[in-house]
Amino acid sequence: MAVLGIDIGGSGVKGAPVDLDTGTLAQERHRIDTPRPSDPESVTKVVVEVASQFKERGPVGVTFPGVITHGVVRTAANVDEAWIGVNAAELFGDALGRGVTVLNDADAAGVAETALGSGRGQTGLTVMLTFGTGIGSAVFVNGVLVPNTEFGHLQLRGDDAEHWASEQAREVEGLSWADWAARVQEYLRHLEELIWPDLFIVGGGASKKAEKFLPLLNIRTPIVPATLLNNAGIVGAAMAAGGHR
Repeated sequence: MAVLGIDIGGSGVKGAPVDLDTGTLAQERHRIDTPRPSDPESVTKVVVEVASQFKERGPVGVTFPGVITHGVVRTAANVDEAWIGVNAAELFGDALGRGVTVLNDADAAGVAETALGSGRGQTGLTVMLTFGTGIGSAVFVNGVLVPNTEFGHLQLRGDDAEHWASEQAREVEGLSWADWAARVQEYLRHLEELIWPDLFIVGGGASKKAEKFLPLLNIRTPIVPATLLNNAGIVGAAMAAGGHR
């Protein structure tokens, strides 16, 4: 069974049908740049365009870079603030003409990694972190999601941690991998003091180059790259739409 998953990020909207039996993409994913401004109308048009590339007509899972409660957007750090208060599940559902499940982007990635990837079978406290335009987080206790943690907005050096330690910060400031790893390490140590995790999983765009910075980190918690890399959000969205909890 293939279910369409769409991952909305600060820089791109990407989607593909996902084989729920294997957790693999059933077709090559389609990506479109996130529109500017990234208001509800503009983003919805892009979501519809991505969905139109595939023949699947069943339920759709969509991720969103912000807190989602009962399908409603509560925060929008890396997209237009006009999203706040919008029922995204209804908006996308009306535009696509089918049922839509919406969840936080990092939570979706974590759902996929916990079920099928680097967090599979992990007990205790697992933290999935996605390093991209911002820093997303997903927390699992014995494999059960604690939704909408938003640890990228923890205060570090007087500002949101993601403004200093995201992959976008590395690119914008032209940081070397070593200099950026030092920032990531400070952020991870801060998290360690707050919640004492048993495992960190690193996803998002930075996961594609994990070998360049993970070996440079000196923290007490085991840390591994996401198995599904930057497709984890698509897979987790499809799993949510397919009924996975």
